[in-house]
Amino acid sequence: MASAKWRQLAAGLLCMAAISSPQYVWTLFTPGLKAEFGVSAAALQVTFSLLIVLQTVFSPIQGWIAHHIHPRTLIMIGIVVTGLSWVSAASATSLAQLYIFYGGLGGIGTGIVYVGVVALLMQWFPQNRGMAAGAAAAGYGMGAMLTTFPISHFLALWGWRPTLCVFGVIMAAVGLCAACFLKTPMPEHSKQTDGASTGYLTPFVLKTPLFWLMFFMMTTMATSGLMVTSQLAQIAHDFGVANLTILGMSALPLAMTLDRIANGLTRPLFGWVSDRYGREQTMAFAFTLEALALLCWLSMAHHPVAFVLLSGLVFLGWGEIFSLFPATLTDTFGTRDASRNYGMLYMAQGVGAVLGGPLAAWLHQASQSWYPVFACAIAGDILTAFLALAALRPMRRRFLQNTSSSS
Repeated sequence: MASAKWRQLAAGLLCMAAISSPQYVWTLFTPGLKAEFGVSAAALQVTFSLLIVLQTVFSPIQGWIAHHIHPRTLIMIGIVVTGLSWVSAASATSLAQLYIFYGGLGGIGTGIVYVGVVALLMQWFPQNRGMAAGAAAAGYGMGAMLTTFPISHFLALWGWRPTLCVFGVIMAAVGLCAACFLKTPMPEHSKQTDGASTGYLTPFVLKTPLFWLMFFMMTTMATSGLMVTSQLAQIAHDFGVANLTILGMSALPLAMTLDRIANGLTRPLFGWVSDRYGREQTMAFAFTLEALALLCWLSMAHHPVAFVLLSGLVFLGWGEIFSLFPATLTDTFGTRDASRNYGMLYMAQGVGAVLGGPLAAWLHQASQSWYPVFACAIAGDILTAFLALAALRPMRRRFLQNTSSSS
């Protein structure tokens, strides 16, 4: 049985990797799409925001559906929708169609797979749910590093339409093959060993100031990371490093590949650190790390080696929000309604996509500089690091003490 759950983990990670490209290689398509449709960067980035918003807004609903439909069926549906989104977007003749196909279908499809895989793996690892969720998030964060260089190559060779079509088919084929191996665990394997689940239902959680503090903090952190994710290509072009090479490799796809590695590794890494040294302390350290990385990146972005290495450090300080916040939320409000509670908190990424996508692009366009955009991101990181220790920690301590005394 032990080997069975690791096979399920491997299949789940491959499903997550297969559908990660729509979010993490979007920036490679933006120059060609901008030229094709003759639109501003802010208008184009609405596509990316739709992808993230729809991926997150429906996550509570998808979490509920996962309890009523076989996970493998649900995940297969999501994979097909995700692949179809790229194949359909390849024939888009207007920005509105790009919104619908790439943003709309892509967001719904990737959200279904993300929630389905996380829900399934948490059943297979009842005593290590944090590790399972972190591993799933790592697969999603690192998956696109396998496609970054191939997509960059074929974009230069074919253009964006054939590239979307071909890789949409590949994405669906790989994901469906991996999903065929997924299954639900036997009841005796998935049951909890510590008795019935305890904690609070989502309606109660949404009434607490503590939840909304975490929502604000996750939104602020999501904004800075998604600003870089969605506009890395534009940033690289503006700083003159996009077409430079390092050891024979183009700086932009090399930076994106390193970013995917850092973005994946940081999730289980900081989750493990927070288990030992505390959630809020780890948040403060990681968020400060991102602020310092952004500051150094901005000051040395014209140098290709610094651009690549520091962009990876930025993601090392950002991606852990997908392990730290769900762990902190479940520590606080229990496991009774954990999937729906995290579904509500996960919507913070959708808000961050709007702030870090079109609004950041608009600020750059209005100021003709990346400095105001980076300044907002750095200030947000510092504020969130401060709130982790000055507000979140004492509020959680009081909440848990009141809960203990009332029980």
